[in-house]
Amino acid sequence: MSDQKIILEIKDLDISFKTNAGMIHAIRGINLQLRKGETVAIVGESGSGKSVTMKAAMGLLDSNAIVNHGEILYKFPPENGVEGKTVDILKLPKRELRRTINGQHIAMVFQDPMTSLDPTMTIGKQIMEGMFMHLKLSKAEAHAKAIELLELVGITNPEKRMKNYPHQLSGGMRQRVVIAIALSGQPDILICDEPTTALDVTIQAKILELIQDIQKRMKLSVIYITHDLGVVAKVADYVNVMYAGKIIEYGTAEEIFFEPKHPYTWGLLSAMPDLNTDDDRLYSIPGSPPNLLHEPLGDAFAPRNPYALVIDNKVEPPFFKVSDTHAAATWLLHPDAPQVEMPEELKLKIEHAKAEGGRL
Repeated sequence: MSDQKIILEIKDLDISFKTNAGMIHAIRGINLQLRKGETVAIVGESGSGKSVTMKAAMGLLDSNAIVNHGEILYKFPPENGVEGKTVDILKLPKRELRRTINGQHIAMVFQDPMTSLDPTMTIGKQIMEGMFMHLKLSKAEAHAKAIELLELVGITNPEKRMKNYPHQLSGGMRQRVVIAIALSGQPDILICDEPTTALDVTIQAKILELIQDIQKRMKLSVIYITHDLGVVAKVADYVNVMYAGKIIEYGTAEEIFFEPKHPYTWGLLSAMPDLNTDDDRLYSIPGSPPNLLHEPLGDAFAPRNPYALVIDNKVEPPFFKVSDTHAAATWLLHPDAPQVEMPEELKLKIEHAKAEGGRL
């Protein structure tokens, strides 16, 4: 692991939601670390708990959410040479959280810019709003800073755009504005929730490059929430693979892409489109994720896992260490388990990627 200081740490986070149908145990013991300047990706199918985990870190959980246990520790940056204090976000009153952390230290870019922007307010007003609250700038200072931010995110003619309303901008421009708003409070952590989902492929690449460029310039730490492993391959230092409310494999991006150990990770990587394959059909993982109204016994992935062992249906697997930075929760890594290799097609795919000098 990097020797950079941990600035955000999630410890044993466990969350349920009260619904008319009963209790849904959505997050089942998440552990995650983010260091200064790093990019961490959380990947998995829809409903695996990625967004809920990060909404908890922002203090944005719905009113029917119950935090059963766990901590989300945020470390403030040092000030005047004095070490910053550490707070548990889950214990902060909502008002204090909004005043001291949201926007100013941790900001979020949501996947659909149209739902993140107020259709009745000009772009300029929406960017300046956070500056008045967090940076206590005058109107003239905030206006100048907003124009700077619009230039930073690559919007041409920013003076004119300040007066526009969201509906007057294209999808790519709206997403750039959302990023500008997220950066307006000068945060040190940026959480990007599927930031390119609603955009076409060429715009996607530009937005990812933009976020990486801003990250370097502002020395940001970034968390990506995505189901798109193509995005992860471009941006991540570390990857956490989630399934049914749990992280089931974590490691450096190279370890996850070139030496995956969990059958679910094998499935996700196999499902990525590949120009080198002869097969004209795209692989998909059979079955569907479990209904967490009825918590699964043993390994939640077992019903969809062609390599499942008898123990998978009885006992949940612990993490087995592969290296100092890599571990997977699968009984296949137990010393007494039968030797199971990743699918041959995936092995070939990885070899092709290595030969081309990139990730999958």
